[in-house]
Formats: sequence, structure tokens, C-alpha cells
Amino acid sequence: MCIDSQSIKSSPFTSLETGVDGGKKINGRKRHLITDTMGLILGVLVSAANCHDGMEGIKVIGKAKDLLYRLKIVFADGTYKGSFEDFVQELLKAGVEIASRPPSEKGFVPVKIRWVVERTFGWLNFFRRLSKDYEKTVESSEAWILLANCQIK
Repeated sequence: MCIDSQSIKSSPFTSLETGVDGGKKINGRKRHLITDTMGLILGVLVSAANCHDGMEGIKVIGKAKDLLYRLKIVFADGTYKGSFEDFVQELLKAGVEIASRPPSEKGFVPVKIRWVVERTFGWLNFFRRLSKDYEKTVESSEAWILLANCQIK
């Protein structure tokens, strides 16, 4: 299983649960996805862009814990170190493998199995309604992401 997040811009009338992602300088929301090793979505959580990935990762794992009973390892990036690792080991008895690109590399570099969740974010960009966050509520945004997942082959 892989977990990652994507910051996306929100439309002007979306004022509920928005924030600024300081690292990417995006004013909007953040999508947190859990995918299987084929890239299909197991869990989704949409939050304000200024929320910490580790804490939101705990929430999305908590929402999808019934689907993850056979889980052995979670692939994540460096933002999920600390409390997220402890939570996964305690709740699911699974390991967390933190992988990041080598510091000497520039641009996008596929990292172990984590490229799968990045590909899923790329698939979501093919859906016009998901190119930006147009939804007023985060629940509606999550529903559109899951609906798009049904169309992915």
C-alpha cells in the first residue's frame, strides 16, 4: 500500500476548509490517497492545504482500516515520519517504509513502489472536474475522487 498527498488549487467560491501549502505555495486543499500496489484508491481524505501530512495520514488510515487488515507494509515519503509510523505499527501491526529520492537527483525520479500513487494522481488529472477543487465541501470532493476511481482501468 502507498500513501501520499497532492496540493490542488481551489476555485474562488470554495471557502470551507482551505489553506495555503507553504512548501508548494498553493492556496487550496490537499488530497490524501491510499492506493494498493496497482494504483486503485483504497482511502481518500481531502483537507485544507496547510494540514500536516502525517496527521492527515492517520485520519485516512483510520477511515479505511477495515480494508487494510492484511496489510504488511506502507510505502510513504519523509513527511509521514514520526507519529504516523507509530500509529500504523500500533493499529495495523504493519511496517512503514519511508523512501525518498536521492538528494543528488533533480526532477521526478520514480522511488521504489511510491510511483504508483503518483501515477494515480496523474490519472485524476484526466478528469476535468478534478483538475482543480470546485467543490464547496470536502465530502463532495472525496466523492468525486472515488467516482473517478471507478472509471480508471
